[in-house]
Order: sequence, then C-alpha cells, then structure tokens
Amino acid sequence: MPLDPLLPFRLDGKVAIVTGASGGLGARFARVLDAVGAHVVLAARRLDRITAVASECREAFAVQCDLAEPGAASDLVAAALDHYGRVDVVVNNAGVSEPIDAFDETTDKFAHTLAVNLVAPFELAREAARAMVAAGEGGSIVNIASLWGMVGVGQIPEAGYAASKGGLINLTRELAAQWARTGVRVNTLAPGWFRSEMTEGRMFGDERSEKWLRQRTPMGRGGEPHELDGALLFLASDASTFVTGSIVCVDGGWTAV
Repeated sequence: MPLDPLLPFRLDGKVAIVTGASGGLGARFARVLDAVGAHVVLAARRLDRITAVASECREAFAVQCDLAEPGAASDLVAAALDHYGRVDVVVNNAGVSEPIDAFDETTDKFAHTLAVNLVAPFELAREAARAMVAAGEGGSIVNIASLWGMVGVGQIPEAGYAASKGGLINLTRELAAQWARTGVRVNTLAPGWFRSEMTEGRMFGDERSEKWLRQRTPMGRGGEPHELDGALLFLASDASTFVTGSIVCVDGGWTAV
C-alpha cells in the first residue's frame, strides 16, 4: 500500500463544530476543516456572517447561538447530531477580549469574560465528549487559547482574558487526563499575534503597536492566518492520535523568551 503522508490529516465524513466562526480565525478554521473533508457546524451569534461563511464551504451548517447562555452548548451539540448524526471534532474558538486596566475592570466584566472564554468551552467540551463516548468512536477537542494563557503581557492590560486563557490551558490538561481512556483527546492551540477582529486596530493597523509587536516577537513579525492551519489539522485529525493534554504554541517564539 503506498504511503500517503497527508492521509492522517484528512477528515472525510467527520463532523467538526467550530465556535466563533463568523469571522477572523474562526472562519479560517472552518474553511480549513471543510477543505480536508469535514462537515462543519459553524456556531456564532451573527447568523448572517456564519451563513455567508457556510456558503463558501463544501459542506457546512450554520447554527446561531450565544454560548454564554444557559443550555446553549447542549443545544449546539444536539443540532449537530440532528443534522449530521455525529460529532467528531470541536474547535472551542469563541471568545471576548477588551483591554482594560485591572484597577478599572469590574467584577462583573471579569466574570463575563470567564463565562465566555472558560465556562462555555468547558460546557461544550463536556456535551460533545458525552456524544463522542456514546458513539464509541472518540474524538478531538481543540481549545483555542492564547499566548496570554502562558505568560503575562502587562503593557496590554487584560486580567480577565489572561485568567480565562490560563484556565483554559489547565482545563485542557485536566479533561485530557480524565478522558484519555475514552478515546476523547483534548489539546490546546495557543496562537500569538494574528490579525483578527480582536486585534485589528489594536495590534495591527497601528504603527506604534506593530513596532512593539515586532520588537517583542523573536521572529520579528505577527503570524499569517495560514500559519495556524497545520497545527489545527494536526490536533483535530488522526495525525495526533497519541497526543492529549498538549499545548501547541504558534507564536513566533513569544513564549520562548
């Protein structure tokens, strides 16, 4: 049988849920998974945006939802099962970010950030893992964290965001350890600075911020969207069947120094 080095990265017939898929990195993740054969369930609050992304895909299904709402994670998994009959991959990408000094960050704002960035990914991972185990085929959960989950930044004050992403990384380790023998793998993809809706106008498009980014990043630049594709596919696919509880940093060396 000829060796096909790309075969393990294929997701033909698999079903992948991508949250925060209405734009930026989430939309890119959805298109990449679609390109390797997955049926993609796009989830976000903006129905018009995810419908537009779905129309660009080979096989995709848009589900409007706010994962911070009670029961939303369960409803999303139920919608995926009803439409496709299975769930194999979850990309927990939805999140909120708003720089503010910790002195001025209210407890309510801090709690809301954790609700969206940490509690909602846990609920979706739990509900999806239940479906994966019930189906007896296992699956892959990829939590999208950030360099903020690995280190403090300080000059861009985001206490709630940093706490949520740090929590998401250790949640990944704990769920991976609990579920390892069920066939459900849980890993984290931790991007550095990439242009997105969150970073546009803050880190990109502002010369002072971009100069600071270039000076601080060992590779001297921010990332290009395609530079996350390989790491995402590795973690989502059978290319990583013996990998769980890992954090893959794609950050140009930011967390190495």
